[in-house]
Amino acid sequence: MRTPPILTFWSTWRADPITLGVLLVAAAAYLVGVRAVRRRGGVWPVTRTLAFLGLGLGSYAVIELGFLGVYSAQLRWAFTTRVALLIFVVPALLAAGRPLDLVEQATAPGGAARIARVLRLRIVRLFGNAMFATLFVASVFCLFLTPVAWVLRGTPWIEGVLGVVVPVVGLVLVLPLTALSAVHTSLFITVEFLLAFVELLIDSIPGILIRLNGAILDHAPLITTTATWWPNPMHDQHLSGDFLWFIAEIADVPVLVVLLVRWMRMDRHEAASYDELSDEEYAALTQAHLRGEPTALPVESTGHVTTRPHAPRAVGDGTRADP
Repeated sequence: MRTPPILTFWSTWRADPITLGVLLVAAAAYLVGVRAVRRRGGVWPVTRTLAFLGLGLGSYAVIELGFLGVYSAQLRWAFTTRVALLIFVVPALLAAGRPLDLVEQATAPGGAARIARVLRLRIVRLFGNAMFATLFVASVFCLFLTPVAWVLRGTPWIEGVLGVVVPVVGLVLVLPLTALSAVHTSLFITVEFLLAFVELLIDSIPGILIRLNGAILDHAPLITTTATWWPNPMHDQHLSGDFLWFIAEIADVPVLVVLLVRWMRMDRHEAASYDELSDEEYAALTQAHLRGEPTALPVESTGHVTTRPHAPRAVGDGTRADP
């Protein structure tokens, strides 16, 4: 009825060739990018390299090669905790190494333009939406409430593939979220930020249901062992719900921080854009607003069109006020 001792947890390891291969390829690709930046005369901060290699790949190695990876197929809580960390924590730590920025600086000038075009794709913008990311992850976690969970962790090749696919999916969700700082209007980001608080509840639903359910949900066969700390199936399931609930809630905090930063940056950007308008441009925006027409900042002033349902306030004789 107990969890494993700390010494057992940190002394249990395995040598998984797939994980080792992923670590080698990812580290080599990142270091090649850093070298390319320096050969082009650029500077790449050492802190970003340490974040990607140490925090990102390091956490991936601990999860996949350590206790959670070893017992993922035998223990429900090890499997759910492993998946939750791979989709939440590992991608966030890898993103701290700014891999998209590295690709932009390491490639030719056209590389940055290609990345910008990819980020503007509708599907990428969808995945870069915090609301969609939460609903997508919650729907994936709902699989733990069904016998599919045993199929995923009890089939060796599927269990191995998950170690590669899950963090990749997490990166697809995280990288656009951190990169899209000037794609949406401040109004959209404000709504997204407010709805993110609702998502705190959505994230917790799968873990709560697993924790409170009194029946074995995955119908997995009983696994016996001589380990004194080995949990019975029901306690194993309850631990699974506890860890899933905790990780999902904690993982929402960085998302809220990112949304807040995006909100502040967009607000400053739009305010500066209005300050750069000429009197004629400002007057045209004001007249369009008075006619009830959508207003848009000129591309040459902002670098992209920002449509707003209102124009900056005008006072007195039509002179501009701060937006």
